[in-house]
Amino acid sequence: MYQYDDYDRALVKERVAQFRDQVARYQAEELSEEEFLPLRLQNGLYLQKHAYMLRVAIPYGVLSTKQLRALADIGDRYDKGYGHFTTRQNIQYNWVKLSEVPDILAYLAEHDMHAIQTSGNVVRNVTTEAFAGVAEDEVYDPRIFAEIIRQWSTINPEFLFLPRKFKIAVSATEEDRAAVRIHDVGLYLHRDESEALYFKVMVGGGLGRIPYISQLLNDRLPWCDLLSYLEAILRVFNRYGRRDSKYKARIKILVNTLGIDAFKQEVEQEFQQIAKEPNRLTDSELSRIASQFLPAVYQRLDETDLGFASHLQNNEAFSNWYNLNVRKHKVSGYRSVVISTKFPNNIPGDVTSEQMRGIADLAERFGFGEVRVTHEQNLVLPDVPNTALFQVWMQLNELGLGVSNHTLLSDMIVCPGASYCNLATAHSFPVAEQVVQAFSLEEQQDIGPVSMNLSGCINSCAHHHIANIGMLGLNKSQTDHYQITLGGRQGTQSRLGKVLGPAIAESELPQAIRMLFDVYRRHREVKESFIQVVDRIGLAPFKDALYQEKSV
Repeated sequence: MYQYDDYDRALVKERVAQFRDQVARYQAEELSEEEFLPLRLQNGLYLQKHAYMLRVAIPYGVLSTKQLRALADIGDRYDKGYGHFTTRQNIQYNWVKLSEVPDILAYLAEHDMHAIQTSGNVVRNVTTEAFAGVAEDEVYDPRIFAEIIRQWSTINPEFLFLPRKFKIAVSATEEDRAAVRIHDVGLYLHRDESEALYFKVMVGGGLGRIPYISQLLNDRLPWCDLLSYLEAILRVFNRYGRRDSKYKARIKILVNTLGIDAFKQEVEQEFQQIAKEPNRLTDSELSRIASQFLPAVYQRLDETDLGFASHLQNNEAFSNWYNLNVRKHKVSGYRSVVISTKFPNNIPGDVTSEQMRGIADLAERFGFGEVRVTHEQNLVLPDVPNTALFQVWMQLNELGLGVSNHTLLSDMIVCPGASYCNLATAHSFPVAEQVVQAFSLEEQQDIGPVSMNLSGCINSCAHHHIANIGMLGLNKSQTDHYQITLGGRQGTQSRLGKVLGPAIAESELPQAIRMLFDVYRRHREVKESFIQVVDRIGLAPFKDALYQEKSV
């Protein structure tokens, strides 16, 4: 993983000192709330319902075990013994005190971490998939370009006051596992027939109040021009983006107002005017960053092992976990392990400090001291020998993290909702738990893979728009209701789900979700997934079952 150099450390420490002074001036009433607001936001600090919330950056979702233990320490010292992992591959602390935030940032800096640009109208944390560097279908390690973008965009003065927040995702695999199409800019890395690297650039994605799937902007951008091209996009956004309404300030609105062709013309004109040499990536610069992402020194392991095979054959619970939570690895004899942070044991995304330390121990004992964060709010041990999988599973069970549900309905993405967030219009965590509790694990396994996400408001932090089943919390007559969307999907063929009908009362939501799955089970053919049935039979049977039965 990337190691900070003296420049990185100096920059982060200076930012800590700067914010310490800003907090002191605010508390001394030398700065007004209005003046302090943008300063705290650009340091990842929000004021929520009960306390301040601090959002810490985890660039492209990669953590060392030393860093994970530092995050655990922060949870114990400054919060309530846990942290919340988000869909942006960040971690949030929901109960911090303003006076202690500079100390938290200083402690983060000691461990090569920060909260810079995790909020505000800036380029946010660059994301990619959690299996980067170990995925079988990868053409190049996307973390390398994500790190290059991070260095270029961090405290870049030209892009510190954009019309609205700006999110970038990178993918380098056949299967997009980074939700690229819902980002302001999405980058798909490919190789041509001569093995040369290039990017397919997508623009204008985003969810929230007015959701859009991104559109193709450039289908063959040479990798060396990446930063210049991103600069051109951001300059056009800075010039034409709406600043009179935060709801219309995102680049998705600009792209869809101008049209993709007119927007592309503006970007291409700006791109031609940029002095490209300062930003042009060279082979030596690429090699410099790539040298920090060299593959681990793997052992030569057989793909099969008698002890491992015996555990698979004789322990049904372990076999279920292996089939759901373990992924293939590009190196023979190794696997990647998905650690579920979900129900029934955890609130989605919440991991206790004790659990963080336990995961760090596992990563050191059975891997290479690295942990990943997924955009689905899970964690990943990227390099586990097959021979160690049973031990890893046993120890995860002791930590309360051995749930066998990856890709099942209980592997739900859920935002904090009205439990914490000022913007939320309805609760998320307790309602999602009610839905999950309505289905036994055996039922979930019978239903099979399905994405089900629940957002507590229209801002869609849980990405409900691109879930197979999405649930949006609304407040009607002082009662929480949930609007159901059906048919969404992520990946290269991402699409938005469609609203089935009127919002469902909280008390009726678990039964409503059961009705949808009953329709699926009546219509499915052999090995047909939920989304495949939706695609084949359409929305009408689901809508009829849900609303005709309610009206009887």
